[in-house]
Amino acid sequence: MKLIRDVVAPLGLVGAGLLIYGCVVESNQLVVERKTLALPGWPERLRGYKIAVLADLHLRPSPWSIRLAKNAVAAALDEAPDFVVLAGDVVAMWKPEIPAIVGDILEPLLLMEGNAAAVPGNHEYEFGNPEILHMILHELNVRLLRNESWKHDGITWVGVDSAVARMDDANEAMKDVSGPAICLWHEPDMVDRLPHGCQLMISGHSHGGQFRFGSFAPMYTRLGKRYPLGYYDETPTPLYVSRGIGTTGPPSRFMCPPEVSILTLVPG
Repeated sequence: MKLIRDVVAPLGLVGAGLLIYGCVVESNQLVVERKTLALPGWPERLRGYKIAVLADLHLRPSPWSIRLAKNAVAAALDEAPDFVVLAGDVVAMWKPEIPAIVGDILEPLLLMEGNAAAVPGNHEYEFGNPEILHMILHELNVRLLRNESWKHDGITWVGVDSAVARMDDANEAMKDVSGPAICLWHEPDMVDRLPHGCQLMISGHSHGGQFRFGSFAPMYTRLGKRYPLGYYDETPTPLYVSRGIGTTGPPSRFMCPPEVSILTLVPG
C-alpha cells in the first residue's frame, strides 16, 4: 500500500501541475498556422486563394474566453485572407448573455464584406439551436450553411450540419455542386462519408486531442478521433483539421496550442 501511495501521489501532483500549466499558459498561447495546400483539381485562376479558419471558439461568458476569441479574430484578419471560415462550435453552450458576446466578438468580420461562411457544430445545439447563430451572422454578412451549397467568389462552398447532433445531410448539401468546391463540416471523421466533388474539406471539433504526448492523445471527441489535426491528403477528399481555439472539459491544453489556420490553396 505504501508503494502505491509513493507512486500515485507524485503522479497526481504532476497531473495537477500539467493541468494548471495548460490552463494558465498553453491554452492562451495562440498560434497562427500557415499552410500551403496543393489540391488536385484546384484551378490555376484561384492559385494563392487564402482562407482563414476559426474553429471551436467555444465562447463562454468569461474574460479569458472573450480575450482569446478576440485575439483569434484579429489574428485571422491581420493575414488579409480572401475568405474566413467559422468551422463550428462558436459557442460552448447558449446562455442569455452569449448572443451579445458572439456579436461583439465577430463584429470585425464585417470587414470581410460577405466573404465569410460558417457551419454549425454540435455545441450550437446545447440549450438552443443554430437559428440563434444564424440571426447573429446574418447581421454580420456571414453565410451560415446547413446542408446546402453557396456559389461565391468563384467557389462552391458546401456546408454540412453537425453529425454529432444528427442533423447532417451530406447528399443534400452536395446536390448542386459544380466547379471548384470546398466543404465545411465540423466533424472531421465524416470525410469518409462525404460524396465526391470537393477539392477540400475543412473541419474542427477534435481540438487536436487538446492534450498530446507525442503522437498519443488521451482525450478524443466523438467523430474527431481518426483525423485529429493537420492536413490529410490521402482521405477520400483532402482534409484540413484545425486544433481550434477554445477547449472542452478542463480549460487546459498541453503540447496542443490553440490555432488560427491560414490555408493558401494552389493547384496540385
